[in-house]
Amino acid sequence: MYQSGNIMKTKELTKQVRDKVVEKYEAGLGYKKISRALNISLSTIKSIIRKWKEYGTTANLPRGGRPPKRKSRTRRK
Repeated sequence: MYQSGNIMKTKELTKQVRDKVVEKYEAGLGYKKISRALNISLSTIKSIIRKWKEYGTTANLPRGGRPPKRKSRTRRK
């Protein structure tokens, strides 16, 4: 259950961590064991491996949507 105002965004995992997930998967470990070993949620492990199988990479892929109108330098902080 989500409470309004308490939903936090999480940072992206580093490429090294995503590569470690794939490495453990190729070594024969299951999703649950990888999840416990690296302390990453099971759904995150599944999505990393699904993306790796589909695209053959663990790099961040471009996202959809309109680009920002202002550049990051001129945006308020």
